[in-house]
Amino acid sequence: MQNRLNILHGGTIASMVDLGGSLAVASRGLFATGVSTDLNVTYLASGGKIGDKIKAEVTCDKFGKTLAYTSIRFTNKKDELVARGSHTKYGPLHQMHGFKIEPVASNAMLTMHRYVALAWKDPQNITDELSPRPEKT
Repeated sequence: MQNRLNILHGGTIASMVDLGGSLAVASRGLFATGVSTDLNVTYLASGGKIGDKIKAEVTCDKFGKTLAYTSIRFTNKKDELVARGSHTKYGPLHQMHGFKIEPVASNAMLTMHRYVALAWKDPQNITDELSPRPEKT
């Protein structure tokens, strides 16, 4: 999504901080990742125009019994930092284990895509609970 200046909308980057943080927590083997308690984005430069690529690298900085802290960096094709973010998740993280996902690449955008694919294909993942159920008449 682009803004009125025809560059990447800041809300898109904020959504990627949210998703990236949740996937970093999920990479620890969790089926549910809790709820967000804090999300921060700092914009340092333009994220680019349509067709430009932005790389996101996300880490889980600390993982406790109820809180997980993540950070994410966004860089452009010149490897310049364009934005950074942090995301804190709350929940009984030690009780939410449901499946195991292994990190598959250092490029977080590629990794995030693969996390979703691996979680969907994992036989331990209860995908029917995520699918809409037909209403009973």
